[in-house]
Amino acid sequence: MTTWPILSVVTFLPVIGALAIYITRGDDEAARRNARWIALWTTLVTFAVSLILVWRFDAANPDFQFVEKANWLASGITYHMGVDGISLPFVILTTALMPFCIIASWKSVTNRVREYMMAFLLLETLMVGTFSALDLVLFYLFFEGGLIPMFLIIGVWGGPRRVYASFKFFLYTLLGSVLMLLAIMALYWNAGTTDIPTLMHTAVPRSLQTWAWLAFFASFAVKMPMWPVHTWLPDAHVEAPTAGSVILAAILLKMGGYGFLRFSLPMFPLASQDFAPLIFSLSVIAIVYTSLVALMQEDIKKLIAYSSVAHMGFVTMGIFAGTTQGVAGGVFQMVSHGIVSGALFLCVGIVYDRMHTREIVAYGGLVNRMPLYALVFMVFTMANVGLPGTSGFVGEFMTLLGTFKVSIPTATFATLGVILSAAYALWLYRKVVFGALTKPSLASIKDLTFRESLTLFPLVALTILFGVYPKPVLDMSAASVQQLVNNYNAAVTAVKAAALVAQ
Repeated sequence: MTTWPILSVVTFLPVIGALAIYITRGDDEAARRNARWIALWTTLVTFAVSLILVWRFDAANPDFQFVEKANWLASGITYHMGVDGISLPFVILTTALMPFCIIASWKSVTNRVREYMMAFLLLETLMVGTFSALDLVLFYLFFEGGLIPMFLIIGVWGGPRRVYASFKFFLYTLLGSVLMLLAIMALYWNAGTTDIPTLMHTAVPRSLQTWAWLAFFASFAVKMPMWPVHTWLPDAHVEAPTAGSVILAAILLKMGGYGFLRFSLPMFPLASQDFAPLIFSLSVIAIVYTSLVALMQEDIKKLIAYSSVAHMGFVTMGIFAGTTQGVAGGVFQMVSHGIVSGALFLCVGIVYDRMHTREIVAYGGLVNRMPLYALVFMVFTMANVGLPGTSGFVGEFMTLLGTFKVSIPTATFATLGVILSAAYALWLYRKVVFGALTKPSLASIKDLTFRESLTLFPLVALTILFGVYPKPVLDMSAASVQQLVNNYNAAVTAVKAAALVAQ
């Protein structure tokens, strides 16, 4: 085991990078260049250090590892960090995608570059902290803290309606989280601690389970986002800068799913069982309805944003199925969607930088001028559809398989989403990439540059690797997922047995 606080290093290293950028005062070209390089090197070093976690992680051990604990606030509230097989994939996903975001912003962001890079580095700390925190109060601070840099990224560097989109994003997510804070206080009064591992093994009264589950659900459903509280997402995506959209789709949305896995299922198993039909209904509506809405979009970013809501429907469906395949599929689908949706927004950013429009009708015949771009965009489109051989297939198939064991109608209706996703994704690809190159503005458009290739090719490799060989992600989370499912089923079975005895 490591003797040095590696999780704290991974979490707070970006803050040091942000401070270094702050020290380099000035707004000339040299200061902007220094800010970019400091941000890039900070994110690369953070990613390199986070790989030590993977190297030293014992996949066979379902408990929390790399644990750090220190007294912090009142009795029972501690600085407690640690990761297990469920949280580690998200920590690595966060640290891995941040360098791509910095590279993607290299030329596209020209005003307030220092502040922009600082916002991204602070956001990285808050995201890694969210996935590593083992104390409810600490988790809440990281979880909510992420709102502030993202609010600024959309509101300062976004599109024409950026202020409206940033306020909508902030108010939606904050409103749900206020209820979660009340539930955290109730759990503290009930157990005398906010320590997450302790609360996982503390019996929560049935009435409190129901209300606490609903309070946590209000926060996580908005964050994912689930239908019908998803309306902030398309606006936020459309107005956010490219790197902001990447982080929003790839990491921030996953905090909701992670919250369900970390809190709803293990702490409130009976309430999770009771509300599973509600989750199934909302998930199916999200999958089918938002896929149909995506078919009607005229903005490329909006279409991909709606597809994200549909894909998160598969995640919630798999998690609340409470089966090993469903939960493992939910974790894998979130990791896969993080890679694929992040890459799709990078692809949109590349053509937007050249054409300064995201309207689908403005494009057509790009394969004639950008063959390499067309190939890369095709891989991510196919992964978004869930084509076998790409990472998108594995997660969707496992969540459907896990749900089928519990609710055949839910799995059947959700399968419609796979067909609909093929419809909107292939329609988008045909409109943008194929056809005759008739628009004069596209005649001089250039193919991928070296810098753009550097951001996309590693993601292409990961998409195909995890599609053909999903074992690394599945093995990392297998023991923790199995323990979670076993504890959940044991709690539900015990209540059913007690009810039979009472009769």
